[in-house]
Amino acid sequence: MRGGGPDLPLAIGDAAVNMLRTFVKPMHREGVRFVAIFAAVSVFLFVLLPVAGWIGVGLTIWCYYFFRDPERVPPSGERLVVSPADGVVSLIEAAVPPPELEMPDTALTRVSIFMNVFNCHINRAPAAGTITHIAYRPGKFFNASLDKASADNERNSLRIRSQAGPDLAVVQIAGLVARRIVCFAVPGDAVSTGERFGLIRFGSRLDVYLPDGVKPKVFVGQTMIAGETVIADLGPPQRIGTVA
Repeated sequence: MRGGGPDLPLAIGDAAVNMLRTFVKPMHREGVRFVAIFAAVSVFLFVLLPVAGWIGVGLTIWCYYFFRDPERVPPSGERLVVSPADGVVSLIEAAVPPPELEMPDTALTRVSIFMNVFNCHINRAPAAGTITHIAYRPGKFFNASLDKASADNERNSLRIRSQAGPDLAVVQIAGLVARRIVCFAVPGDAVSTGERFGLIRFGSRLDVYLPDGVKPKVFVGQTMIAGETVIADLGPPQRIGTVA
């Protein structure tokens, strides 16, 4: 007697699809040519030495994984600031935003998120608003986890006028291995919280400068999920005037 009924194959198929969705994420278009290069090199290595070919296969899979582009679900609330990157909070300190953003010369709370080569490297808008400035500055390639990386390394800075009112800044910083900052946005773009705006290859850091008086809700060493982990709350809306 055969058990399970006609629904069993459908259930198995659904389970297999869900498993694939869990482990196999879509890849960003920026990674297509790199995966193709890694795959071509792997084929060449197989011709020379099969063992080396298998190493190439492993690196090709890693390259695909590096450029994964999963969907994220931002928290609701226009006054929330979320992490712009996957990674770990490496620094929280007071610092003046990059001068090219033309923000007031006042120290703000800077939250730095360090991305290693295994993190997802898609960068996302920390808050909903309008991008008013984008400024690229060439520089060095120190280890992105070091404090001096914010000042000395190659960077791309964005100033966002948030829907909640105050301006904040997010800065893409190249690292020791990262040699390419990519930004999809242009000044004047309206962005939603968690919207993709760029990426960095291969291992790097993002800094978020919170508005004056806003306290971070994260701590050094905390693991961040881009577009989802809340960094700060901009607080209640500012009221103009008084109520009689």
